[in-house]
Amino acid sequence: MNRRDFLKTTAIGAAGAALPQWAEAAELSTDKISAALILDQADARIEKHRKADATLKLIGPGAKPLGPGTNLKIEQKRHKFLSGSNIFKLARCRTPQDNAAYENRFADLLNFATLPFYWWNYERRRGRPDDARTQEIVRWCKAHNVTTKGHPLAWNYVDPPWLAAASEDPMDLQYKRIERCVRKFAGDIDIWDVVNEATHYDRPGPTKNAPKLTGAIRKMGIGPYVRGAFKAAQNASPNATLLINDYRTDPAYDKQVISQLVEDGRPLYDVIGIQSHMHGGYWGAERTWFVCEYFARFGKPLHFTETTVVSGPRTDKGWLTTPEGERRQARQVAEFYRILFSHPAVEAVTWWDFTDQNAWQRAPAGLVRNDMSPKPAYERLHELIKGKWWTTANVPVAGDGSAAFRGFLGQYEVSTIRGGRTLTATFNLDKTSPKPIEVSLA
Repeated sequence: MNRRDFLKTTAIGAAGAALPQWAEAAELSTDKISAALILDQADARIEKHRKADATLKLIGPGAKPLGPGTNLKIEQKRHKFLSGSNIFKLARCRTPQDNAAYENRFADLLNFATLPFYWWNYERRRGRPDDARTQEIVRWCKAHNVTTKGHPLAWNYVDPPWLAAASEDPMDLQYKRIERCVRKFAGDIDIWDVVNEATHYDRPGPTKNAPKLTGAIRKMGIGPYVRGAFKAAQNASPNATLLINDYRTDPAYDKQVISQLVEDGRPLYDVIGIQSHMHGGYWGAERTWFVCEYFARFGKPLHFTETTVVSGPRTDKGWLTTPEGERRQARQVAEFYRILFSHPAVEAVTWWDFTDQNAWQRAPAGLVRNDMSPKPAYERLHELIKGKWWTTANVPVAGDGSAAFRGFLGQYEVSTIRGGRTLTATFNLDKTSPKPIEVSLA
């Protein structure tokens, strides 16, 4: 696929309009690349970007080095890379059995969860936000070593029910809501989708259903709106990771939003969020790669925040999963994830939704079915995330009291048996980890 063909798959070329001037000037890493080349080189990129060599300096009880030849078991416990889903159905499935299966499947595969903060639902009555539900999900995520993200702090999709009667400026209320949420959950939720879908803030749905918020954005302009939202979040928690999020993957996202999120030459955002709903068809390797390359130019990490690959065709009898569709979904999900995992700019992928049960648009979008049984896509991802891309090793301690191995970036446990007692310790492996990593077993 060349650059011109890529543009035809984006929103800017979809209607057959003439290609814009930026088409000739876009600085992508390559002008022509094939799916075969992208996929053939994926494993080499994964080896380079997702793994690191490590040397452990082992200290035993009494601050004494472990003797040479001591056998160590090194087990990965968590990936640094964030593999997630929205977690909207936690404890809210049809039956207790479904709830239990949802929890087990989620925790066994994923380490990242998106929690709902849609203003119109979160605060249906003014001054009475649904913090209890958020705290319930946060407790579950902490217990299962799952990182949390809030979504979204600002989105003019629907006005809160009480906003029409409010006398205050709606944007002042919006910014106060952002500060309140971020401050309230600091330490529990430190990753946020701050502004959602600002490129088309004035499309028909929001204009009709969110007249006050949409009118306020129109009055002040997209730039001041998004900058104000990010500064409100930063004021509430300076160390939080803040995302801009949109479904546009063409230059509109860049020109209308990302380029506006700069103050004094400094980006106000920490991560670029990219939606990748594929209800209408799988993107394919070339488009996926080009999207990564285009947005990696900004020098910020990329999160694929909302990814949907369906497992069945839409028919006049409904939109149901099928055996053939599930096999296709498994192939596409594995390919898509492999490409993203191999791209150095990508740090997270979030699926939308985890289960077919009440999925968005009633689509068969889940990794598990209505009855919570795993689809082939779930099983294939499990084989990759917890299999091919997971490190376990048995290594001996060298004469100098050290042990060396190569593994995927993330959290680890090291253990050994000494005097009939199991000694353990944990450590993190990152590209920036010190060498050697000092580990004290007890």
